[in-house]
Amino acid sequence: MDRESVLAWRMIRQGLAEPVSREKAFIALLRALQPVSPVAMTMPGSPPRLVHRTTFDDDEIADGMRECRALVKGRFWGGNIGYVLAEDLELYATAFRKELERLNLLQERVYQALWSAGPLTPRQLKDETGLLNKQIMPALHRLQKAFMVYEAQEDSSWERSWSLFEAEWEDVDLKRISWEEAAGEVLMRLLRSQVFAETAQLRDWSQFPVRGLSRVLEQLEAKGRILACEVDGLGAGWILPQDEELEQRVPLRSVRMLHRADPLVQSHLSNLKERFAGREVLQYLLIDGALDGAVCGHWRIGPHDVEDITVDLSADEQEMRREEVIVEVARRYDPPFSRIRRYCGQEL
Repeated sequence: MDRESVLAWRMIRQGLAEPVSREKAFIALLRALQPVSPVAMTMPGSPPRLVHRTTFDDDEIADGMRECRALVKGRFWGGNIGYVLAEDLELYATAFRKELERLNLLQERVYQALWSAGPLTPRQLKDETGLLNKQIMPALHRLQKAFMVYEAQEDSSWERSWSLFEAEWEDVDLKRISWEEAAGEVLMRLLRSQVFAETAQLRDWSQFPVRGLSRVLEQLEAKGRILACEVDGLGAGWILPQDEELEQRVPLRSVRMLHRADPLVQSHLSNLKERFAGREVLQYLLIDGALDGAVCGHWRIGPHDVEDITVDLSADEQEMRREEVIVEVARRYDPPFSRIRRYCGQEL
């Protein structure tokens, strides 16, 4: 397998080469890419989005799935907000939860209030416990990371109820399988959607402990469930056995702007931060299947300008893709509300 084929197949499996147009296909793509985040830097309570991967506005479907609890909010990847399908909650909660050996005093008071009187909103918890909101919310978030409490995010409301996780999800058993089994299955699903990944990319996406990740990869390799391989232009990494003989493809010539919590961006964050160090990145650019650009500027609530578009290609390629890149960025940062000030350091 070569670099071009990896990028081409990755775009196909990520839904970036051919966006889905039906609800059934949308749910299948959610399953392949989960956990899925809301768009980075949007309002709290926003639904998850599959940006550039649907031919329709997926907010309505995602909201409907949240309302009937088919799509469930949790804290994954070391503590960040994401959504998974209810039928897969047990797997992802087992893989991503950050267990608590013991509760501190604040966590204990919040937990006991939910046990005796829940579900409760943060305002009701304040009345029940006498604690301040600045004490309650960190306690709730830490308990949420451990999947000990559940946040009922069934719409975009700010006033959400909290309850004990086990009371809301009685059929979910977080001890049914081991962490290694759950983490291994989650990593294999990631490899399926991304075709190839370096160990560092698996770490970036999962936020699993280094030793634990190494142990799981060794177990998967020993069982023949993943293969170590070297891809010219990409380096050493892992693939699934069934992908070893994928036919050669050329990636779709395209430019896509992806937010910082996009499933594909998350697995490349270390490399992206190194390549675009010293810049305030608003979004990243996927150019012909590779994350080779960044949209830079100072984020603020309300309209804000793009200070520069950085494209990490040769000078000739930068010039050839200039119009295409600017058109893509302008879809989101459109005049007169925003201005694109520079392209590759040159004033526009």
